[in-house]
Order: sequence, then C-alpha cells, then structure tokens
Amino acid sequence: MIIVPVKEGENIERALKKFKRKFEKTGVVKELRSRQQYDKPSVLKRLEREHAIYVQKLHQQED
Repeated sequence: MIIVPVKEGENIERALKKFKRKFEKTGVVKELRSRQQYDKPSVLKRLEREHAIYVQKLHQQED
C-alpha cells in the first residue's frame, strides 16, 4: 500500500502528484502491461540485447 503523508495546509494537487510519482516508481502498471501477453524468453533476451546496444551507443556519443 502506498502512503503519502499530507502536511497541514498542503495542496491536494501536490499530494496527488506525490502519489502518482510513488505509484509510477513501483512499476505496477508496467508489470501489468507485460503480463497481458506472453513473450518467449528468446524474444526477451533479444530485446534486452538491443536495448543494451542502444544504451552503449548513447554513451559513446556523449564522449
């Protein structure tokens, strides 16, 4: 359960924004979307490899 402490006189929109940020960090929505369909382990490995290559290229461009 996500608990967001609200201080006295704090704006409700700010508290809602804190809640959304905490909820996003938990990764619940991302996991639910990934569980909607089955992905073969070989496909997951390929996607991870492609992502690693992409990140490496980004780091090389920074240098």
